Amino acid sequence: MINYSLPLPRKRNIKSFKKSMAIIKEVRGFMPKIGENCYLAETAAIIGDVTMGNDCSIWFGTVLRGDVNSITIGNKVNIQDGAVVHTLYQRSKTFIGNNVSIGHNATIHGATIEDNCLIGMGATILDNAVVESGAIVAANALVTSGMRVESGFIYAGVPAKKIKEVSPEQQKEIVERIANDYVMYASWYK
Repeated sequence: MINYSLPLPRKRNIKSFKKSMAIIKEVRGFMPKIGENCYLAETAAIIGDVTMGNDCSIWFGTVLRGDVNSITIGNKVNIQDGAVVHTLYQRSKTFIGNNVSIGHNATIHGATIEDNCLIGMGATILDNAVVESGAIVAANALVTSGMRVESGFIYAGVPAKKIKEVSPEQQKEIVERIANDYVMYASWYK
């Protein structure tokens, strides 16, 4: 039975709490290298051989696990809530170019994502796949191992297939707008 007569706890000034910090962990002698002006959410984990460029944002519950191989991330990359980036021991590395948005709960595993790409929410990009510059991978798509996603197209489905061409104007509007929006969103948390 709940005792409703207990006194309520004193109100605390939230600003008086020490600001939390993401988990940044050295593994096998590799300490993550993080560029300038990056935002790392308090519940993000950046582990091992991870190199990150400038103006990146790593959101809540995201894991960048460079324990078994390297993860390299360019400038102005946002990796949204719940995403996982990992590699395959001695067989694949992850490379993410500049100006890339990776949606909520996406998984990138030992793949290459070139510049100016959008990876939709819940998408999975597997080992040794390549997402060419300017490509868009739709939400929940599965890009299988070794697959190449061509520049200028949207890929969707399980397994992912080319479904639509994207004009350079559409690509710029979608990909650039989201990347710029996430730089702004990150500034609200700093």
